[in-house]
Amino acid sequence: MENNRNYFIAIALSVLIVLGWQFLYMNPRLEAQRKAQEAQKAQQQTEQTQQPAAGGQGAATSGAAPTSQAAATLTREEALAKTPRIVIDTAALSGSINLAGARLDDLKLKAYHETVDNSSPIITLFSPGETKDGYFAELGYVGTDTSGNVPGASTVWTAPEGAKLTEKTPVTLTYTNDKGLTFSRTISVDEHYMFTIDDKITNSGDAAVSFANYGRVTRYNKPSTPSVYVLHEGFLGVFGAGSGISESKYTAIEKENQSNPKVTGGWIGITDKYWAAALIPSQAVPFESRFSYFTGILPSYQADFKDDGVSIAPGASTEVKNLIFAGAKEVPVVDEYETKYSIPNFDRLIDWGWFFFITQPMFKLMDFFFRYFGNFGVAILCTTIVVKALFFPLASKQYASMANMKRMQPKMEELKAKFGDDRMGLQQATMQLYKEEKINPIAGCWPVALQIPIFFSLYKVIYITIEMRHAPFFGWIKDLSAPDPTSIVNLFGLLPFEAPTLLHLGVWPLIMGVTMFFQMRMNPTPPDPTQAMIFNWMPLVFMFMLASFPAGLVIYWAWNNTLSVIQQSVIMKRHGVKIELFDNLKGLFKRKPAPSK
Repeated sequence: MENNRNYFIAIALSVLIVLGWQFLYMNPRLEAQRKAQEAQKAQQQTEQTQQPAAGGQGAATSGAAPTSQAAATLTREEALAKTPRIVIDTAALSGSINLAGARLDDLKLKAYHETVDNSSPIITLFSPGETKDGYFAELGYVGTDTSGNVPGASTVWTAPEGAKLTEKTPVTLTYTNDKGLTFSRTISVDEHYMFTIDDKITNSGDAAVSFANYGRVTRYNKPSTPSVYVLHEGFLGVFGAGSGISESKYTAIEKENQSNPKVTGGWIGITDKYWAAALIPSQAVPFESRFSYFTGILPSYQADFKDDGVSIAPGASTEVKNLIFAGAKEVPVVDEYETKYSIPNFDRLIDWGWFFFITQPMFKLMDFFFRYFGNFGVAILCTTIVVKALFFPLASKQYASMANMKRMQPKMEELKAKFGDDRMGLQQATMQLYKEEKINPIAGCWPVALQIPIFFSLYKVIYITIEMRHAPFFGWIKDLSAPDPTSIVNLFGLLPFEAPTLLHLGVWPLIMGVTMFFQMRMNPTPPDPTQAMIFNWMPLVFMFMLASFPAGLVIYWAWNNTLSVIQQSVIMKRHGVKIELFDNLKGLFKRKPAPSK
């Protein structure tokens, strides 16, 4: 009984984790996702008749002049044809710049498709404000009585004939107002997702003028898939060079708008699971920012900032520089931007979670193996080996403790017979025995406890990183971030129907269950009937619970179980402890003797 205690602690912890994971959000998430997809499909089939202002009420309070509301929502093609534009065409991006407001409102990501099928449409990130899926980024100015009309949401900029934005060819836009202010805006983009907006403002008038710079990211909808606990989607930012990441859910901002502290240095934005849009103001000028929700004809969400502004003397000029990130949250790209532009904590644009000090190194280790083998599934297997090697000293102590506990079993039985129902006396005598034999009864619990953060971190890496999105393994696993698509219910696709979500059980969950069964059989079956039943049924329960988890995590668990069986066999043999696996397997199928009458 005693030599099984640590193992049952491990089982109890695992059951609590997986049960909570499965029933608190995995099953509701799958069901909600199904309903959301159905609702989205129905919505696409219904003509939308109204739209909000491009930027809503929040544009005015942050300095942007709100655009007029349209009577009807336009299609994407109609909206793109409505205003003059400059084409964007880089290795990573395609789309256009709207000369009305110099707004980034048409952007697609060339490297990413909606499904694993490369013939499916590429991902659309930004859409014009006249569409139901409006999502855009904009920079402008807040004027004063002396400045006249300064560039805002409705300003139409002038562009050179035939201008085209590529990673090698920036474009320059110009606008001159009635007070003699000339704004020259140069927009450039790198080979990935960072736009640089350099504004030069020249005062040709006869009086000093002052105005402030603003920026906003506005969207009309939020992700159709339901949010989950392990992932943040919504507003985020860093307020001050020494500050950590600040995150706010859409639901929180729907209840109350959030005004952020005035700071020097930092950034703000809106993030989805794999994509994000972020504004990086000048790191030398103080700015204030907000996260807002507006209930117009259609709701809108907005992250905006306004800086302290500048004053320009007659005949003088000044320059204002801002950055806009709009694209995929690729780990090396985001890390490079943090270093290159000295953006504080920009790596936290990716939701590494509480255990980021484990999650980030784990991803980098997996990415190292991926670059060597070219397969993230193989990278998961290699990473598991490294983790097992790191925990080998603790595992050795765990199994040594189990060996000592087993060696003490006869003495424990003597103490039980001696003290009978005297539980207090038995406990004291047991602790004295442990002390004399130098046994730490909780030594076997530490490897289990320490590996729980590892498990969560690995799940986080597989679930949140875009590198895992649509990453194949071998055979039928085309996406390690999605569940195993096969199911035993329809004979792995031979029968012409889809298996219900709760009964979905693929090949890899079956493999995981078998490896877990063998791992548990490395230990004696508990004498208590209830514990023995749990012991026997646990692999089957885990198979069904993990069936809806990402395939990459199930592969990790199956491989980890296999390595654990090998590791335990080697360590226990070294300590002279009999390996129970084969005897336990024989005992499982052996006919039980009839109870004596």
